[in-house]
Amino acid sequence: MACRVAAPDSVFLFVGANQRPIKTQKFAAQCSTGFNGCAWDPLIRQGAKQNRLLVHSRRSRTVQAVAFPVVSSSADGAEYRKQLAESYGFRKIGEDLPDDVTLKQIVDTLPKEVFEIDDAKAWKSVLTSAASYALGLLMISKAPWFLLPFAWAWTGTAVTGFFVIGHDCAHKSFSKNKLVEDIVGTLAFLPLIYPYEPWRFKHERHHAKTNMLVEDTAWQPVDKEEFDSSPFLRKAIVYGYGPFRPWLSIAHWWRCHFSLKKFRPNEVQRVKISLACVFAFMGIGWPLIIYKAGVVGWIKYWLMPWLGYHFWMSTFTMVHHTAPHIPFKTSEEWNAAKAQLNGTVHCDYPHWIEILCHNINVHIPHHISSRIPSYNLPAAHRSIQQNWGKYLNEATWNWRLMRTIMTVCHVYDKEQNYVAFDQLAPEDSQPVAFLKRVMPDYA
Repeated sequence: MACRVAAPDSVFLFVGANQRPIKTQKFAAQCSTGFNGCAWDPLIRQGAKQNRLLVHSRRSRTVQAVAFPVVSSSADGAEYRKQLAESYGFRKIGEDLPDDVTLKQIVDTLPKEVFEIDDAKAWKSVLTSAASYALGLLMISKAPWFLLPFAWAWTGTAVTGFFVIGHDCAHKSFSKNKLVEDIVGTLAFLPLIYPYEPWRFKHERHHAKTNMLVEDTAWQPVDKEEFDSSPFLRKAIVYGYGPFRPWLSIAHWWRCHFSLKKFRPNEVQRVKISLACVFAFMGIGWPLIIYKAGVVGWIKYWLMPWLGYHFWMSTFTMVHHTAPHIPFKTSEEWNAAKAQLNGTVHCDYPHWIEILCHNINVHIPHHISSRIPSYNLPAAHRSIQQNWGKYLNEATWNWRLMRTIMTVCHVYDKEQNYVAFDQLAPEDSQPVAFLKRVMPDYA
């Protein structure tokens, strides 16, 4: 990290993907040979590792430096987090959770009623998704060609609601009858060509090891060794984690759910049943669609809404657990309470999306306890805000948030959390440069 070191009174900090100057407090600088890094105050050190420092003075010279910000009070830390949040597109970046707080302590502060299953509300969510999906198919059948993208967007969002219903079934928060949950979960996943039991087994590990390096099954930052292994793979990774990232869940769907070798022996039988259901749906449902509406009809009525679903599947997953200041940790360093509270993001989307997707983006309480039904997540979040609010990461969906994730959060780095592709291989990072040019930068 090359920086100009001079009198400590005039300091500007450039943060994140957008490189906005932030005025900050006094700094002391020390030189280090062969290593560049930042040792920050515990409240702000994680987000700061992406930063570049530029210090102005009357007499200055360029050196390699290790910068140590001197934060004089908690108020300074709060102001810094506020500025960092603005740079990343967040509404709020929370303080670091103390090491001695346990996940059980957080769960114990939640009202008992948020864990209660209400059959009427559960089946209301099924009716909401079924009605909105049927409306979407009707819109596709009636819409002129120039309105089809809007019909596909609605239908893709509606079918995402089926995923959330199956998601509740997998977490045993849909019904007190577990057979009903297995049946509803399997049926809800069929239009998505998603095998329910394989997804359930993988998703349980995501909750058990959220943001744990290697072990989290939802997604992982790019491994540096893999990135450098071959020019062809590097280009594929840059495109996959760059412009195609909103559909990267398709690769996850294909790679992680259809091979029996990826599951434990005691899971295989249930995996086989789910796979048989999916292949039966494909073998019967797809030919029926093609018979009635042709291949173009299959594209209109199934493929395009399916791509819309994967857009939400990918972007929801990105936003829930990805930011320059949110680290992945090794199993030795990982802390469950921090991963679930500090490492999960609450993001507000437009109200119609929240309705069709059954509160899936009220995500922090879902990671505190996956047994909370989707319709109780808002009440659980309000409780967490009251008791643990200063530790929460919160955002309202905006372009700057997406731009930060898609142009910064790429390759794993222990010190910085992430290193962007264009820092490691600028000659292969034209897709990232393209995103920086075309993606809006407003929050």
